[in-house]
Amino acid sequence: MLLHPLMEKLSTLKLVGMARALEEQIRNPEIESLSFTDRLGLLIDHESVERDNRRMKSRLKAARLREAAAVEDIDYRHPRGLDKALMLKLASCAFVREHLNVFITGPTGAGKTYLSCALGNKACREGFSVSYVRLPRLLENLGVGRGDGRYAKILDAFARIELLILDDWAIAPLTDEQRRDLFEILEDRYGRKSTIVVSQLPVEKWHDALGEPTLADAILDRLLHNGYKIALRGESMRKKKGQQWLTEIGQCEKQ
Repeated sequence: MLLHPLMEKLSTLKLVGMARALEEQIRNPEIESLSFTDRLGLLIDHESVERDNRRMKSRLKAARLREAAAVEDIDYRHPRGLDKALMLKLASCAFVREHLNVFITGPTGAGKTYLSCALGNKACREGFSVSYVRLPRLLENLGVGRGDGRYAKILDAFARIELLILDDWAIAPLTDEQRRDLFEILEDRYGRKSTIVVSQLPVEKWHDALGEPTLADAILDRLLHNGYKIALRGESMRKKKGQQWLTEIGQCEKQ
């Protein structure tokens, strides 16, 4: 078969990785030393990698992570109470496989959102579905969904996400309706999926922040008993980076 029609057929079959690998083989005269099965194996390997990459890009796009963060880039030099051993354990994504949760707390600028997005990024790379959302926005969308008939559909979508990242937890008082919505979300996920909760408030203050004691008990009962805690402290990372940047600018001006 002529090369051009063959390439067209591979494209039609959406075997993009195989088509690219075939082009590479044709340009490489040393490939003739390999057997037919070896060359075919290389084509299949390229196609498999291509498809894995496409799926990973799709997962990352769907996750809508707030920050382009990676566990490999986490800064452990600043004294903010970050346990490297724990982060490396979480980076294995075993907690997602075991349907456990992670609670990241600390002051503004401590790097809470970055850490959550880094873990979300790693989970995407490990093949898990991930979604990042600010809790106030999620509860707002559920409220709108209740009015336009999408409520059950929204709940079902979040119940299927393997790793849900809830940022800005307890940043503002909740209404009774919002507390019930939050309970529904966590009830669907309890023991089945993993959730990362990001909050400025320490875990021990969540009960009071949630308001109504009965629903607060029910919500936290489905969240706190199977998770890891990361309590950050210290100065704002953004502030430190800003000071470092100003220092570098000043040194450049002196030179």
